[in-house]
Amino acid sequence: MKITFHGAARTVTGSRHLLEANGKKILLDCGLVQGRRDEAEARNRKFPFDPAEIDAVVLSHAHIDHSGALPALVKRGFKGTIHSTLATGDLAVHMLRDSAYIQEKDAEYVNKRNRRKWKKKGRHESDFNARVPLYTIDDAERTIEQFTGQRYGTPFEVVPGVYCTYRDAGHMLGSATVTLNVQENGQERSIAFSGDIGRTMTPIIRDPQAIDAPDVLLMESTYGGRTHAPKEKVEEKLAEVMNKVCLRKGKLIIPAFSVGRTQEIVYHLTKMRRAGKIPNCPIFVDSPLATRVTDVFDRHPECYDAEIREIFRESGDPFGFEEITYTRSVEESKALNTRKGPFTVISASGMMEAGRILHHLANGISNPDNAVLVVGYQAHHTLGRKIVRGDKEVKIYGEPYPLRAEVIVMDEFSAHADRDELMTWYEGNRSQPKKVFLVHGDEKQSLALAETMEAKTSAKIEVPHLDQTFTL
Repeated sequence: MKITFHGAARTVTGSRHLLEANGKKILLDCGLVQGRRDEAEARNRKFPFDPAEIDAVVLSHAHIDHSGALPALVKRGFKGTIHSTLATGDLAVHMLRDSAYIQEKDAEYVNKRNRRKWKKKGRHESDFNARVPLYTIDDAERTIEQFTGQRYGTPFEVVPGVYCTYRDAGHMLGSATVTLNVQENGQERSIAFSGDIGRTMTPIIRDPQAIDAPDVLLMESTYGGRTHAPKEKVEEKLAEVMNKVCLRKGKLIIPAFSVGRTQEIVYHLTKMRRAGKIPNCPIFVDSPLATRVTDVFDRHPECYDAEIREIFRESGDPFGFEEITYTRSVEESKALNTRKGPFTVISASGMMEAGRILHHLANGISNPDNAVLVVGYQAHHTLGRKIVRGDKEVKIYGEPYPLRAEVIVMDEFSAHADRDELMTWYEGNRSQPKKVFLVHGDEKQSLALAETMEAKTSAKIEVPHLDQTFTL
């Protein structure tokens, strides 16, 4: 039995872990790589394994850095089953279609811009090298057909001799930890994959659940060396930011993942607006995906915590459809680019690498009256990381823009457990594994968590390198 780490090894994005057991190949997650454009493009377009040889995919959750390369996998020959929780399957329908649409539109936009430059240089059209989308909407549709939904806590067979059980990871709607029981050569061994571990006391979704002790654990380490600011004052800080930007008649631009983060921010804004804690400045959710995904939340009460159930009973609307405008058309989105402040716009993607957020940033980051509120992790080499770093100038669609807007970071909104919360989850499981592989963290964060764990556990801790293989 072998495990190879083809993504999210000493980095955060592109979660892809290949398990070989019983003569079968099981891929744990298949996410898009984000970061340096050329490097990410190469890893997303060419897998270091043959997709046609993969027997099954077990998906931890629907975020694009965990699921977004699935249509590329199918396009290149994968014909097996993609297992997910029921909620993740419903989200993936919208998210993969949306990702494919973005791939197509970004290619179209880049080709239009580059073709214009090409002609200005007097070069012949037949020599123009057009960008091809990583995958298309048709590829996404074929991928969706290969999904099979599974319930939390109910074992199912992935391939002969390998059974999987999902438990709630508390990270986003439908997120799960994966426990695989492998029967091989007369022995039974267990391997668990944490996916992304959420935080306790997060609104809307349940807290992370404990798992049975596996022999081997693959565990995320996004914030392995850091602790988050306390969540108790999150609304107070958010209100302070909104009041400040509205007072100077600026735009507050909030890049946020369409699934989970957007709904949580909207939940807090709705509460504050109803309580009179923030001004009556317009708030827009400019993400068709976020709008569709919010509808999916209604269909999965099995993922809710007690607080959100109470709100549903009292008002039936925790996501502010009366107080907040959800844009649906391209025309509505474009109108925001020229609209004068004050107003707030929440748009995807969370790491500012694609989607409508790029147009809002291009039209807003050079105005010092505006502000960019960063509410999630920004991987190395992404546009989001450059903005958080405070670069004086950043490139959007290849064009330079001076960064003059105020940049505010609130990691209270992070859906990833920090160092202390990761250790609480790990130590709260029914017993400890013999071996732990730390994944989905920048090298510094993974190594920091390894040091913490080595002082508190007898398990052997490994921080794998990209494409490194271990025999179990």
